[in-house]
Amino acid sequence: MSKLKIGIIDLVSKGPATTMWARIMHANLASIMPTVVATWCEQEGHSVQMICYTGFENLDKELPRDVDVVFICSFTQAALLAYALSNYFRTKGAITVLGGPHARCYPDDAMLYFDYVLGFTHKSTIMGLLDNCVTQSEGKYLSENKQPLSLPGVKERWKYIEPTLKKAPLIKGVPIIGSLGCPYTCAFCIDSTVPYQSLDFEVMKDDLRFLLTKFKRPLVTWHDPNFGVKFNETLDAISSVAHPKSFRFVAESSLSILTEEHLKSFKQNGFEAMLPGIESWYDLGNKSRTSHMAGEEKMNRVSEHVNMVFKYIPYVQTNFVLGLDCDEGDEPFELTKRFVDKTPAAFPGYSLLSAFGEAAPLNLGYQRENRVLPFPFQFLNNHLAMNIKPKNYEWIDFYDKVIDLTSYTFSNKAIYRRFMANGDFTTKWMNVMRAISSEGYGRLKFFRQVRAKLIEDKNFRDYFEGETTELPSFYTDIIKDTLGYWYQWLPKGAIEHDQNAYLHKSLKKVA
Repeated sequence: MSKLKIGIIDLVSKGPATTMWARIMHANLASIMPTVVATWCEQEGHSVQMICYTGFENLDKELPRDVDVVFICSFTQAALLAYALSNYFRTKGAITVLGGPHARCYPDDAMLYFDYVLGFTHKSTIMGLLDNCVTQSEGKYLSENKQPLSLPGVKERWKYIEPTLKKAPLIKGVPIIGSLGCPYTCAFCIDSTVPYQSLDFEVMKDDLRFLLTKFKRPLVTWHDPNFGVKFNETLDAISSVAHPKSFRFVAESSLSILTEEHLKSFKQNGFEAMLPGIESWYDLGNKSRTSHMAGEEKMNRVSEHVNMVFKYIPYVQTNFVLGLDCDEGDEPFELTKRFVDKTPAAFPGYSLLSAFGEAAPLNLGYQRENRVLPFPFQFLNNHLAMNIKPKNYEWIDFYDKVIDLTSYTFSNKAIYRRFMANGDFTTKWMNVMRAISSEGYGRLKFFRQVRAKLIEDKNFRDYFEGETTELPSFYTDIIKDTLGYWYQWLPKGAIEHDQNAYLHKSLKKVA
């Protein structure tokens, strides 16, 4: 294998960022796989340049130079920037490769603009690609049958992690992953069909020991889809490394794992933030130990549980999905408002129901019902656009309810109650910052703009109803403004995509 000059770009942001929240947090949202791929390439003797784009860099100046191959990792919301960068590098003679969530969700669309698109990726996948790396007239999809059994640890990847951490002005969270896949089967989730597997606990322990040489009290952000499934083995590994509370940990875990006994162990070992998924008051109860409850009964039980979590964990974000097919009428939104009142310390995270291409089997059903809208990738981040026509709501009615709930959640009264309900200073200022930044006030402003357009602009409403595929200028202008200089490099046709590609592919397989 000839030695190559390789560039790796991790797109945390889809364009320039300006908010204080982004300044503080974007560097903490770096992905793990770009540093893994960089490490694998370097181990084989290739020359590697890597950047993490947080939205605050001059991207043109930061880009890798004079490279043979460029790997880009992107979520769907940054896909248009990824496409523009691929076009730019291809004109320079480089071969381009896309990985990350967008590559898994929209492989066929991505192959139009990249030489290679990666699904499940092992070291052998990367080495095979580099050994036969040639420009493709039509993009080539490479994927293994399952996730890799092992990944390089933090110590091996440190030279690629550290530069990104230096961009974080206050909070510096080191990304670690201890497991892949998920034991739950939430039909809307990209990990719902990926078998759960834990990674090597010895690697985990080595990584934690290594971090103690770099920080007085390391902040570790676990990227596991559902942390603590193998609870005893995981906590034993952590506690074997150092004395209690040597670390600060942030994890996403289900309420079914957050029992009081488990929470005592979490607290003892320094866990300071948890992000449990509640999702719905009528469905998906297996994650919250409420599989036989619904409506008000479930809300009361979950509220009691979350309030109990606060006895041990100072920061809790509760995640909800708005617009699920099981929702109907005012009750889902009113119950969530009551939850906000009954659980004032929790920070509610709201996502609009979205279908990300091939991410989950449920998306086939939405496509068969002709309910998926062709919103450009730029807006597919769970709040800028809901690309599924709601089953039980008209659009204006739905946005009225979303606006009402968001206004209630981030009203001055609610912000004050959340502030007073938390005793931890960091929790207090983070909740206020999120509420008055893009996540609270920012989303509320955007939702109101969309609602006004739905009423005032017939073409805008027709697009939401699926009666036209002509993208309203409201969205086109946002794309141009966000991409800025890179808009000129956006390939022709990249703004549009086949929103039913998953269905069309499945029908071809049957035929």
